[in-house]
Amino acid sequence: MNRLCITFFAALMALSSCGTKHNKEVKSEMQKKLDEFAPVELRSDITHLSTREIQMLPYLFDAAQIMDDLFWLQAFGSKEEFLDTISDKATFEFALVNYGPWERLNDNKPFIQGFGEKPLGVQFYPPDMTIEEFEAFSSPDKTSQYTLIRRNSDGKLESVPYHITYKDRIDKAAELMVQAANLAEDAGLKRYLNLRAKALQTDEYFESDMAWMNMKNNNIDFVVGPIENYEDALFNYKAAYEAYILIKDLEWTQKISHYAALLPKLQESLPVDPAYKKEVPGLDSDLGVYDVVFYAGDCNAGSKTIAINLPNDPKVQLKKGSRKLQLKNAMRYKFDKILLPIGNLLIDEEQREHIKFDAFFENVMFHEVAHGLGIKNRVDGKGGVQESLKEMHSALEEGKADILGLYMVSQLAAMGELPDKDMMDNYVTFVAGIFRSVRFGAASSHGKANMVCFYYLKERGAFERNPETGTYRVNFDKMTEAMNSLAHDILILQGNGDYEGVKKLFADKGFIAEELQHDLDRVSEASIPRDIRCIQGKEIFGL
Repeated sequence: MNRLCITFFAALMALSSCGTKHNKEVKSEMQKKLDEFAPVELRSDITHLSTREIQMLPYLFDAAQIMDDLFWLQAFGSKEEFLDTISDKATFEFALVNYGPWERLNDNKPFIQGFGEKPLGVQFYPPDMTIEEFEAFSSPDKTSQYTLIRRNSDGKLESVPYHITYKDRIDKAAELMVQAANLAEDAGLKRYLNLRAKALQTDEYFESDMAWMNMKNNNIDFVVGPIENYEDALFNYKAAYEAYILIKDLEWTQKISHYAALLPKLQESLPVDPAYKKEVPGLDSDLGVYDVVFYAGDCNAGSKTIAINLPNDPKVQLKKGSRKLQLKNAMRYKFDKILLPIGNLLIDEEQREHIKFDAFFENVMFHEVAHGLGIKNRVDGKGGVQESLKEMHSALEEGKADILGLYMVSQLAAMGELPDKDMMDNYVTFVAGIFRSVRFGAASSHGKANMVCFYYLKERGAFERNPETGTYRVNFDKMTEAMNSLAHDILILQGNGDYEGVKKLFADKGFIAEELQHDLDRVSEASIPRDIRCIQGKEIFGL
């Protein structure tokens, strides 16, 4: 059993030995912080897996753990040296949730004495490097997602590829993946695992991304590598290591798979001029529903991802599209333990019947679809959208996906693809979901995006707050108008590569004002968790 599981179960045993009243009396502030993350076991039905598929899983668990270790190095430094300094069990567990001494869902404030502000560039860049120094640094791969910026023996900046810096660990992970590939019965999965193992050792991911897109009949999926750029808060250039082990839900995947063919039509329907939707999404995009049985690294830090839209490479998206994977078990945990209780507290009593898991599932699913819509290159031909928007890109992209996901549901309902759809279910559930996500704080791209969305919709009357009850009521017509307007504005900002415009949008609306903070405090006082923390690993499945 890994250290996370051992210490977690030890903490549970210690707590369970105390009486309830005594527990409340002695509970420390750190224990209260830890309790904001509801413990859940990551399980899945694996009875449909073959003997060889089950034999693959231990190799994937071990490779994923290496990605977890690599993320520690990128986000903080030495995991072992840091954890060895912590004697308090609750603090130890909370440090594991946050991958360091900074509270990710509280604007990265330090929660351990002796640590200052979290460095924006964490371990991707030298701590003493200035922005001016980086901009003056001449290197063809300094903005690469897969290089670290270091100082050479002369004190000058240099770019060092990930696969060189982390060679020993990468080689071990690749070896484990090849062993898993040798057991794979599905040809697509076998090819992907072999190519991805090679990609980790070269930092060349295009071919393995394409192989991942071509997988159609796999029962197991293994998302692995340096993928998202959120951890680099300095420039949003560098990708962080992570891994997911996923078990396909065959029934639900069959239900939603036909939506992928509608992407071009959905792109055409976007509420912007043709220039801002001229790129045609790849037709090989597909939707899948999975149970997640292991989170590692970036996707496990702070809030847990409940849906995946990959690959991020614009070249792959334009050529093949993307895959949208819904993590159904994690989604259900968050709905039951977090979103529904928040809705029952903050949504008008007459509208609470509209808070439904199916609507939450649709909103999240089409959030991921929406990442593949819009355009990846500026309308003036002066480069890519991500390059132009720099550190503002991730938050705006999440905001685009949020509002376009809701817009997609309305379009599919109008097309007859979602029969008997009551959009009020999606609207009310969406607003309740905003309160869930803004609790992630300004350090999270998702949190910042939801702050902007909240105030944009509020200013346009999409919902109103009853000051007597402290609850919110959705206005259907104004919600529809505001949804279309926000989708339009974000797509224009992206298409124009308008960096200053995006900065102004977030300066004006990317914050939590007093009234909203008061309502979020009520959520905390009601002991509603912020997120989940996972009891996970080979032991859960007896492997």
